[in-house]
Amino acid sequence: MTNETVSDLTLDELDRDGAVREAFDAVSSRGSFLTGAFVGSGALLATLAAPGRAAAAPRSDTAILNFALTLEYLQASFYTETERVGAVGGALARVPRQLGAVERAHVRALRDVLGRAAVKRPSFNFRGTTEERTKFLKTAVAFEDLAVAAYKGQATRVESPALLSAAVAIHSVEARHAAWMRSLAGFTPAGSAFDEGKPESEVRRIVASTRFIAAQPRTTGRGEPRTTG
Repeated sequence: MTNETVSDLTLDELDRDGAVREAFDAVSSRGSFLTGAFVGSGALLATLAAPGRAAAAPRSDTAILNFALTLEYLQASFYTETERVGAVGGALARVPRQLGAVERAHVRALRDVLGRAAVKRPSFNFRGTTEERTKFLKTAVAFEDLAVAAYKGQATRVESPALLSAAVAIHSVEARHAAWMRSLAGFTPAGSAFDEGKPESEVRRIVASTRFIAAQPRTTGRGEPRTTG
């Protein structure tokens, strides 16, 4: 791919060949840093998981955390399946392992905070995007950009200062992921001085359009079906 400025990259621009159409609207030396960057947000979220914390949070904050948890389920499952399939090698081999570990940690932290209020993990069918290098990278860029926009879009809606601090801690890690994936894909990591968030309704529409949430957890690749929960 050629380098280009991407201030509001859409899936159509990422996916000109249609490989992951209807999906979300290289610096390898930084890999260990990206994995370690989770620690702050995870520790912060863990401190919020005291008994009664979720029950004491405003209902709107609980809904926002579950919205975030659904996105983290999606990302964690995508990277976990990619790592298990093993079709992404070379310079990208470390990506699904490292990002998957971070996203799974986000899932655990959010579930700890929410307790019994946490939504269940859905099943996913990633439609072959975990089984081929180019499709994986394009989808990873789109996923990370969407997660950053989604967290930003909810920032002004969170009522609890403690929960806002935790959410922002995760948001900064997702932004690092997005910059890393853009760099690997040959796009400018930051195309403009300012970013806009996305409202929940738009994010949910984009997620639905991917058709990645499925009744049966299997991919469309060859060989044995790969399941994701």
